[in-house]
Amino acid sequence: MSDTARPGPEAAPRERLRLDRKIVSWSLWDAGSAAVNAVMTTFVFTVYLTSSLFGDKDANTSALSTGMTITGVIIALVAPVLGLRSDRGGRRKFWLAVYTGIIVVSCGLCFFVQPSHSFLWLGIILLCMATLGGELASVNYYAMLPQISSPATMGRVSGFGWSFGYFGGILALSLVLFLFVQPAFDWPGGSDENGLNLRLVAVFCAVWTLAFSLPVFFAVPEVDSVPGPKRSVLGSYKELGLVIAKFWREDRPTLYFLGAQAVYRDGLAAVFTFGGVIAGTVFGMGQADVIIFAIAGNVVAALGALAGGWLEDRVGPRAVISFCLGGLVLTGFGIFFSPGPSGFWVFGLVMCALVGPAQSSSRSFLARRATPHTAGELFGLYTTTGRAVSFLAPALFTLGAVIAKAAGVTGEGNATRYGVLGIVVVLALGLFLFWLGRERRRA
Repeated sequence: MSDTARPGPEAAPRERLRLDRKIVSWSLWDAGSAAVNAVMTTFVFTVYLTSSLFGDKDANTSALSTGMTITGVIIALVAPVLGLRSDRGGRRKFWLAVYTGIIVVSCGLCFFVQPSHSFLWLGIILLCMATLGGELASVNYYAMLPQISSPATMGRVSGFGWSFGYFGGILALSLVLFLFVQPAFDWPGGSDENGLNLRLVAVFCAVWTLAFSLPVFFAVPEVDSVPGPKRSVLGSYKELGLVIAKFWREDRPTLYFLGAQAVYRDGLAAVFTFGGVIAGTVFGMGQADVIIFAIAGNVVAALGALAGGWLEDRVGPRAVISFCLGGLVLTGFGIFFSPGPSGFWVFGLVMCALVGPAQSSSRSFLARRATPHTAGELFGLYTTTGRAVSFLAPALFTLGAVIAKAAGVTGEGNATRYGVLGIVVVLALGLFLFWLGRERRRA
């Protein structure tokens, strides 16, 4: 079956992109959620939770990993059905608002997570709730892409939205750095007594997400409901099984893609998830330096997403994804062999530039194969498959470090360096499966 089996070819005829109110408002939601992704779950609040302020660092990290694993399982089980039900009921925007509200409330309540071991699990639960809300919201958010773009502009719109997310992360991280972590001026919120500054960071993220998320609810119309009887939750799972069976019979390339992206997206997520750990543990960078690198990384990732979207509308998402994954494998080896922070900066920024286009093109690749009334169920499957192997990169990262330590690798951070090879393996496997699916389609 060819790549054009479903609506929307990979490389459609040129069409001028007009950044109207719908596209800009839709993209602002990405900028709002970026504060949670960049600040709360990657570079600041997770570092706070796993620090010695809450007890043993290794035990804290293990607890956080356990919480996130459970959250991933929940998302994998419910995301596709919730996406399908929002499609059928014509309530895509309503559920986007509900899940965004979960993000905002969970982040705001993190203010009460004081630096004590007794507050550790409160912080983990709230962070997991914010993650759950973000992942479920993204099902409905991604499904809006066919509503606001055409097959000829989908790559650029997706890249534009993704770049907005990165620019939102840049601005949010900059404000966090100069207002809370290293205050540029004296003010009560900059005090680190009882973790006040980092607890206020959580409130800042809640307000940020709410402010940037509001426009999409006024600019993008609700999707029409699909005629037919209402289904129970159990009936929705049965319908989901029928949907998967239908794709197996009629559009196996989409299922092949979902399997491949599940692997390589886990590697892409690990690039950012473990970026701060690698910077601090392996290369000895401090908290402020990690945030500065994160800001620079988001800048090049945003530019990469814009460039990738422009390129995608010319050569198709498959070529962009393949190029980026191949480049990520090479730069991963570059980081592994880097002797110091300068090498990490160079290869790390190249990695960030490649992650953006890979993520954006993966989203538009699937959106090109969807119709407005199947987008929710497809992106529900996209979220589910993306979470189905979410343990893979963290497990191989840990395995690499454990094997290195058992083999006698000594010195602070040297064993952790070998975890980078685990991420490289996941990215390489994802690239292989991506191309394997292509060969199957030709057959």
